Amino acid sequence: MSERLHPPETSETPATTVSPTSTSLVRTRLKDRRPAGHRKISGPPRDRIGYLFLTPWFIGMALFTVGPILASLYLSFTEYTLLKPPEWLGLDNYREMLADPRLHKSLLVTFVYVFVSVPIQLVLALALALLLNRGVRGLSFYRSVYYLPSLLAGSVSIAILWRQIFGKDGLVNQVLALFGTEGVSWVSHPDFALGTLVLLNAWTFGAPMVIFLAGLRQIPTSYYEAAQVDGAGTVTRFFHITLPMLTPIIFFNLVLQLIGAFQSFTQAFVVSGGRGGPSDSTLLYTLYLYERGFGSFDMGYASAMAWFLLAIIAVLTGINFLFARRWVFYGG
Repeated sequence: MSERLHPPETSETPATTVSPTSTSLVRTRLKDRRPAGHRKISGPPRDRIGYLFLTPWFIGMALFTVGPILASLYLSFTEYTLLKPPEWLGLDNYREMLADPRLHKSLLVTFVYVFVSVPIQLVLALALALLLNRGVRGLSFYRSVYYLPSLLAGSVSIAILWRQIFGKDGLVNQVLALFGTEGVSWVSHPDFALGTLVLLNAWTFGAPMVIFLAGLRQIPTSYYEAAQVDGAGTVTRFFHITLPMLTPIIFFNLVLQLIGAFQSFTQAFVVSGGRGGPSDSTLLYTLYLYERGFGSFDMGYASAMAWFLLAIIAVLTGINFLFARRWVFYGG
């Protein structure tokens, strides 16, 4: 009985029991054994290496962006004609702007251009995005086709083409001739020239359309299913589900397109022949700024105009953000 309770001792060496904890500790120590010359880089030294790679970008930013901006701010308070050193004038350039009739005309033309073309552009973009969101075949193809004008509209070639389309013998008048109507030279008529620029800007609805389409894809289908069960029709679902859920996208596109429209230049320069004609009907603010800066070489006055345009854009953007609290819906 005692042998069963106490088995006899043997001369063999008992097996050593190794716990999982000790095994993992050994593996960790083996992994940490690195060559003598190896040093782990972390913290501030690693950040310095990152900033070192960014140095060329910082230099370019300072030389070609920040530097010219600060220089234009200084020049806006001077008389500078490229032929002599800048002469300090204080606020004289800004006072002259208050009494400049062509500047007032350019502001009026620009405001009409912006506040007519941008709403048309956004409505077209949203309407087309709603159509493409219905499961159209070849969606990627249509998306690329409609986005293409946004890439090309600012080019000189498209502006020249636009001038030919709306010219006296252009495509528009050829179509009107089929119905027995004689057209006019739309780009040379004081009453219609600005309208051609508005249409050209509205034609670039591809970029906001793609953004609208992405926003529509993010709206949960369960919302529409629940509304349909409650008996809501297509119009009701649009105004109570689609439109509220898209308000952040609408706000983003609105701000972006307003800023872009105020900076439009190439279209007006090419279509009007660089003069803003006829009768200053297409004299956008940027076109007049270019005329004063590079036509009259009055860089001081042109710099003041540039900063005034920046102030206008900043104020309008601030107003948009202020009123966005009342109509932009960010709920989940």
